[in-house]
Amino acid sequence: MQSDVKRINICDIPVDALTMQETIEIINRAIQERKPIHHVVINAAKVVHAQKDDELKKSIVDCDIINADGKSIVWAARLLNKSVPERVAGIDLMESLVKLAAAKNYKVFFFGAKEHVVKSVVEKYAAMYGGNIIAGYRNGYYDKEDEPLIANQIAESGADILFVGITSPKKEIFLNTYKHVIKAPFIMGVGGSFDVVAGVVKRAPVWMQEAGLEWLFRVIQEPKRMWKRYLTTNSVFIYMILKEKFKKAV
Repeated sequence: MQSDVKRINICDIPVDALTMQETIEIINRAIQERKPIHHVVINAAKVVHAQKDDELKKSIVDCDIINADGKSIVWAARLLNKSVPERVAGIDLMESLVKLAAAKNYKVFFFGAKEHVVKSVVEKYAAMYGGNIIAGYRNGYYDKEDEPLIANQIAESGADILFVGITSPKKEIFLNTYKHVIKAPFIMGVGGSFDVVAGVVKRAPVWMQEAGLEWLFRVIQEPKRMWKRYLTTNSVFIYMILKEKFKKAV
């Protein structure tokens, strides 16, 4: 983490008090100076899962920048009398950094999702910004023993930026395990962002994003798969925050 950035804790999970613009400026400086940054975003679900998954927790804590991806993190910080200036959504940061890559001649590697999805993402960005920004790409379906080969493939691509679009905690653990092999100046897990960029999954309307209701939009889209996940994690997260709030009040 940058020494001038204030880092707070929410349920023993650190988060940096950064705006989107501040985050981009730190990343750009790191790429220019070739000082590697491992980035992660956290939301309610990730905070909940990290309480019982030590490997996931270590993969978060070891990161150089930890942004608040979910509105729930911003609200929880305020309830705990702490300060996180705004939400820095992973997909929005990714889109901003692809634009930055085009302006600064940085190379981007895209790793994750199904083959046709990641290929669609690469083709879309190449059409928007030119093919020179593409260092390479690979789908997210592989066997565990393939991970060292994949890390070396990314390293050999000469990428300045790596986006990993696979699920948690797999992406966090992969990045934390192989970042010293990959050696890209900036690495980041982006979850299902490739699906959104490719048009496979719709993103919630802006008003739902601002109201912290993106989770509800996902439940509406995939009720059978999502309702139990969000009901459980959101309920546990609220309980954890209230417990921490009243523990400090005693």
